[in-house]
Amino acid sequence: MLIYEQLLDHQLQWALQEGSMHFEEKSAVHLTLRKITSRLDELKIPYAVAGGMALFFHGLRRFTEDVDILVTKKGLEQIHHDLEGRGYLPLFSGSKNLRDTESGVRVEFLVTGDFPGDGMPKPVAFPDPGASSVERDGVRWLNLPSLIELKIASGMTDPGRLKDLADVQELIRLLQLPADFAKQLQPFVQEKYAELRDSVS
Repeated sequence: MLIYEQLLDHQLQWALQEGSMHFEEKSAVHLTLRKITSRLDELKIPYAVAGGMALFFHGLRRFTEDVDILVTKKGLEQIHHDLEGRGYLPLFSGSKNLRDTESGVRVEFLVTGDFPGDGMPKPVAFPDPGASSVERDGVRWLNLPSLIELKIASGMTDPGRLKDLADVQELIRLLQLPADFAKQLQPFVQEKYAELRDSVS
């Protein structure tokens, strides 16, 4: 099966071309996103695009090699029932994530109620996609407060996810987010938001 990450690692010219196409919204990752969200709409499964592609949507345009999608536990079960073996295969037996067999791109699922970062219980959990998304151009995206809240909680609790805090710094800088944006966030992350904002002001 085609594996997108391996192509990026081993075919330099192709990887450079993909990178260029990504910023034109024509890369395999963008096409995979459009394809999977269209399938989810057909199946009436609530979702919100998260991760690097949500950053891209909100203005932090960087390359990413997968598609992260927030779904409910029930939605994930339906996804595997209806899509597995029909253009998508699990990364390994029992994996909650899928790979688009045409593009080779990974589609990773975040599940409502699970916890970001270290995965341990905390005041911030992955929200319901229906209540935390905005729609544009036929795609539902994780809204900005939810994206920032999850990124901060992740970076605060998992030393291996410090890049999530750097992502928030970049969003604050690019979007010129005000200090009182913190009021839209869960108290658990408000102090860290203020700290990150101070670091870029």
